[in-house]
Order: sequence, then structure tokens, then C-alpha cells
Amino acid sequence: MLPPIVSLVRYDIPVLVASSKGKLKAPTVASQTADVLNSILPPREWTEDGQLWVQFVSSTPATRLDVINLQEELDSKLQTRQARETGICPVREELFRQTFDEVIRQVTINCAERGLLLLRVRDEIRMRIAAYQTLYESCIAFGMRKALLSEQRKMEMEENVNRLVTENSDLERQVQELKELCEATERKELERRTLDEKKHADEVQSLTKSNAEFKKKLEDLLAPSQPATHKK
Repeated sequence: MLPPIVSLVRYDIPVLVASSKGKLKAPTVASQTADVLNSILPPREWTEDGQLWVQFVSSTPATRLDVINLQEELDSKLQTRQARETGICPVREELFRQTFDEVIRQVTINCAERGLLLLRVRDEIRMRIAAYQTLYESCIAFGMRKALLSEQRKMEMEENVNRLVTENSDLERQVQELKELCEATERKELERRTLDEKKHADEVQSLTKSNAEFKKKLEDLLAPSQPATHKK
């Protein structure tokens, strides 16, 4: 019978504690070291085909070869599961957590007090990591909000720029229209003034001619008549 999850922590062979036919007697652990181990690393339980299985952490002391194998297995799983070497990586965190639990198991078998002290260190590290993770997620959320706000402001500024460009184009068009209107008005006024000057000149010339004719007639009327010449 295989456990549901492969772990770097060494466990004993799974034990059937209950089945569909009836509940079996749970295995008893008489060793004080085993009690400490079970409090530090609780047994794993799972159900398969209506049967309840339990698996206790192993109380077998680790040898130097076991430690070397643990290190090699850790490196192998880091590579196999493609754990990232830097940054936040849940896979790397999980594998090192299992490795630390296995080291605690090995130390606890030889000295329960050291195992409990390592348990305290482990829990403190986990709480610290959880706090950092919460802070990280908060920073990510804050950064996302700032990014969205910046993007929104950028869009608003782009819309404002487009609006101002459109308004500027309209004003330039109006200025051009007014300029053309002024030029057309000036041309018409110049044409009208030219016509008026020509008309005035024609009137002056006509009046001058008429005045000259009237003056000549008047002179002719006012001139004394010549006496008639008598023959001798």
C-alpha cells in the first residue's frame, strides 16, 4: 500500500485502521520518542476503496548514509520538479520544508529535547515566512493598484491630449477661415474703393467739362456785342 503523497520525510508502512467491514483497532505506540515524533509530525491518514489507512512517521534512527541519500534526493527533486533557484518558489519551499521535517525526525530520535527545540524554530520560520508572504502579496496588490491607477491616468491624459489636439485643429481651422474672410473682405473693399475713386474721377471730369461749357456760354452771353460797320 503506497501513501497518497510522496514525501522526503521517512514514514513507516501504512496500517489499515478501518474498513467497510468494520472498524479495526488502531495501532498503539508505546515509545515515548514515538509519541514526541507523532506530536511533531502527525500521522498521515487517507481513505482508499472505503478503507482508512494511517501512516506514522518512522522512529528508525538515521545513519550517515541516510543523510547523504536525503541530500541527493532533495537535489534530484529540485531538478525534477524544476524548482526556481531564486525568488519565491512554492516547489522549492515545500521540498526544503519536507527536508527540515526529516532532519527534525532524525534529531528527535536521538534527543527529544533537541527535536522539540527544532520544532519551535521550524514554527517560527513558518510564521515568519507566512508574514513575509502576506507582506509580499500586499505589496503586489498595492503595486497592481498603482499600476492600474497609472494606466488609468495615462489613458485620461491621452484622451485629454487628443481632445486638446482636436480643439487646436478646430481653432486653427477657424483662424484660417477668418483669415480668408478678412482677405476676401479686403479685396472687396479695395475693389469697391477703386470703383468709387474711378466713379468720382469720372464725375469730377464730367462736372469740370460741364463747368467749362457753362463758363464759355456765360462768357459768350456777357461779351459786348460789336457795332455794325457803315459804308461811306
